[in-house]
Amino acid sequence: MRILIIHNQYQHTGGEDVVVEQEVKHLSETHEVELYQVKNQKGTKGYFQYFLYPFNWTETKGVSQVLDRFKPDLVHIHNLHYAIGPGMLRYIKKKHSVPVVMTLHNFRLLCPSATLFFQGHLFLNSLSEDFPWTAVKRKVLEHSFLKTFWTAATYWLHKKLGTFQQVDRYILLSAYSSNLFKKSTLALPEDKMRIKPNFVEWNEQPSSQHTEDFVYAGRLSEEKGILPLLHAWKATNFRIKVFGTGPLLEEVKEIAKHNPHITFYGHQDRSVVQAHIATCSAVIVPSLCYETMPLSVLEAFAQGIPVLASQIGILAEIIVPLHTGLLFDPHNHPQLIKTLVEWKSLPQEKLMAIRQNCRKEYLEKYSKHQVMEQLENIYLELLSTSK
Repeated sequence: MRILIIHNQYQHTGGEDVVVEQEVKHLSETHEVELYQVKNQKGTKGYFQYFLYPFNWTETKGVSQVLDRFKPDLVHIHNLHYAIGPGMLRYIKKKHSVPVVMTLHNFRLLCPSATLFFQGHLFLNSLSEDFPWTAVKRKVLEHSFLKTFWTAATYWLHKKLGTFQQVDRYILLSAYSSNLFKKSTLALPEDKMRIKPNFVEWNEQPSSQHTEDFVYAGRLSEEKGILPLLHAWKATNFRIKVFGTGPLLEEVKEIAKHNPHITFYGHQDRSVVQAHIATCSAVIVPSLCYETMPLSVLEAFAQGIPVLASQIGILAEIIVPLHTGLLFDPHNHPQLIKTLVEWKSLPQEKLMAIRQNCRKEYLEKYSKHQVMEQLENIYLELLSTSK
């Protein structure tokens, strides 16, 4: 197959960028693949990109030139926010008539927040509103009325124009995400939805040596629940290693500076983080928002490491208590501490069984072979239908 991948990078590298890099790499092993990638800019150029968000003719022209030259069998879109914009979808279908696949890595098509989270709590109003006025009034995107309105208006306009009906297949990362989209006013055709998780590549055998440490590896932002986690941690004498960067960087550094049980490593190379995960007691995922498919969980499972996570959204599906980890209420500090104590009290035989379960989950559901096979089957099914 000849596959054109289209992706809009954020200013700071995130999980979506990692997924795109992995899929391009492995698809290229057996197919002809070309990547069209742009990046959100800062300053004046960034404002201009954002102004053109609904119909960015410059980027549309760039994609069109690639389509004319490369002549792909299909196009796979990962992210359009905001330097590319959804207007390009209409042009691809109208001028080139090539099948289009789109992975929904977040909930931006449903709400300007993209996370369905605002001010410490889930924000689900946009799911039932034709135009997300509540989100606009509350400035859910970076506390900006203008940014929230322009993003909301962009997607509302294309919803009314039928732009999102032009996509031939939507890839959702979990059944939970799929159900949220089905319940929303976006009204995507259910027969166009396919479920395929993310994957991580890990070929080494799990370590047989484990420390008593816990690990948090992720973005340091409000929706990830890092501050409530660390504030609750003050009441324990357990050790935790924190990896990542983000808008709450300074707050996290300040908390770690005054607590000997919290070690802050900041942003580290992926291999460094994986090495610490490989020997820890468990990975902590205290998210306050609906995750789509957190790579930190998959990284843990790949190495046979259990996960202690928020009892919310997809996390409550992936993590089975005392089978692959434990669940807790991220807003309830005493319960979180109780969960940590429960985990530490488990006998070694039980811990070993849970680690084996995690590794099995990875091999059966989240390994490169399993997931890439699912992706290629989606492509083949679409091409056979299109023909």
